[in-house]
Amino acid sequence: MVNFTILAGGFSVPGFISTYVFNNETNSLSIAAQSFSGDNPSWIAPHPQDPSVLYSVNEIQTIGNLQSFTINNDDSLSLIDTVSTQGIGPTFTNPLSTGEVSAMNFGSPNCSFISTDPSDPLHFIPTNSSGVAFPIPEGGKSNPHMSLEYNDEVLVADLGADKIWRIGKNDPSGNGSFSVQGQIDRDPGSGPRRLAIYNDILFVVSETTSTLTAQRIPAGPNGTTSSLLANISTFPADALPGSKFAAAELLISTPTERFPNPLIYVSNRNIGSTIDPKGDTIAIFEFVNGTTLTLSTPEFNNTATNEKRMKRVSRSSTLRRDNISLESSTSNSEGAGYSFNLLAQVPTGLQQIRSMTLGRVDNGGDAYIVAGATTTGGVSILERVDGGRNLTLLSNNQDVQNRTSFVFLPSS
Repeated sequence: MVNFTILAGGFSVPGFISTYVFNNETNSLSIAAQSFSGDNPSWIAPHPQDPSVLYSVNEIQTIGNLQSFTINNDDSLSLIDTVSTQGIGPTFTNPLSTGEVSAMNFGSPNCSFISTDPSDPLHFIPTNSSGVAFPIPEGGKSNPHMSLEYNDEVLVADLGADKIWRIGKNDPSGNGSFSVQGQIDRDPGSGPRRLAIYNDILFVVSETTSTLTAQRIPAGPNGTTSSLLANISTFPADALPGSKFAAAELLISTPTERFPNPLIYVSNRNIGSTIDPKGDTIAIFEFVNGTTLTLSTPEFNNTATNEKRMKRVSRSSTLRRDNISLESSTSNSEGAGYSFNLLAQVPTGLQQIRSMTLGRVDNGGDAYIVAGATTTGGVSILERVDGGRNLTLLSNNQDVQNRTSFVFLPSS
């Protein structure tokens, strides 16, 4: 038996961050603590080296904030420091290897990289921090939604501008100063929202078109385009009339002995007028290269049954949306042989899954995904079964709604 502790941020005024405990013997999910924060701590992120430090944005429609917390011995939080993000409605934060913490200001055409004290990552140094404005034409849109550090640059998914900005540090040995050094162009109207990199291949989930794509990263620092290797819709084939989906989260699992094949998990949010009582789905994909799998193995024999097993979409029902196959996909000659294969569309009972998170590999938590509803449904724990190719609902807690970001803590 293992108790897994999970922190959860979300939309709440006054703000708080919840501490959940999941017991994998009883499959119970309970709230252990509620910790004060600024309003709408919609995204939380752990420090990569210090497990006692947590960061959070305050997604408010005035100038937003970035906050730091210490994680106490009882897994509650204590607020330590607060600093402005220099923009409206920050939706995402992530600490960088260079000591700064990012803040993506969704309501402004900018982002911030806020320096921390090298001897104490709980304290911010705003005088050494950098705000980065994106070069948007007059009247153009910009809604930065996520940052991802990769080698010596930071990639920023801009949902409004349909670009992935390439941001570099002006002085790699110093503090603070960042600037845009290039961009990766995306299809107009696609709305890139989430990024992940595996084996130097860039995976992108686009919200507006509900698509998952793969491409090689153009040469830095200012390469703008590369042909897609694969492109597939995340849209559920059995969606009810009146459904309108906006893909949200993107996860790629880490290979382990128990789960040897890395798989791709994408959350779908139904923002349409028709609400499906089965809830929104998590789509599971594999990324393959001809007969040689890039991310997983092709053979799959699903003979297990479980009354709590969540429904899989039949592979015989192939639907096309905007000329993108829901079942499998390939791309042009550069991507010849590469494809995404849809393994499952798993209904969750949750409405509008803005975020979900895989558990930690070091304590076996990667057997589970935690997901939350932005509107109704609460928070659920799903178990990865059949080598990760399907999900089973284990537990749900509806004590608190609107949980939109999660962090699994290390085992004590």
